[in-house]
Amino acid sequence: MSNAARLALVAAVALGVAGCGRGITSTPGDAPNLEEWVANVRARPAPPLEPLPVMQQFETFEYSAQGLRDPFSDAFPDTGGVGPRPDSDRRKQELEEFPLDSLEMVGTIGRGAGIIGLVMAPDKVTRRVRVGDYAGQADGRITSISEDRIELVELVPDGAGGWLERPAAIALE
Repeated sequence: MSNAARLALVAAVALGVAGCGRGITSTPGDAPNLEEWVANVRARPAPPLEPLPVMQQFETFEYSAQGLRDPFSDAFPDTGGVGPRPDSDRRKQELEEFPLDSLEMVGTIGRGAGIIGLVMAPDKVTRRVRVGDYAGQADGRITSISEDRIELVELVPDGAGGWLERPAAIALE
């Protein structure tokens, strides 16, 4: 390294140290200046707060249709108990504790009118089902069993206090 380069390096380091040292070093006389500055800042009045927004006056509304017919009373007419309903006295069967989409048809036994379906539940137990048995959590009654599918009719609420029959099936995979 040449003398000129060394001299330039020393000068750069000296300038850097001199520039950095200005705020780092403190003398005993600096503390009163800091205390004076803090006192001046605290003595200044606080800036004024922005005024609160003006509240809007809302228009009041008086409901005066108490004596008129209720528009929602006829929206869902009462079926009067006519139509399908779940049998609350019926004892639940094993496959009714599982959702219908979690049941899997794995095969059949027999032929014709005496055919029995084989259904595997999520607990990995295969159960036999016949026409008239129930499966799924929506009161699904098995209506027919074929070699490739088990057809059911589920009872679902119609939202008006009645029940609707909805066809469903479990297909052999």
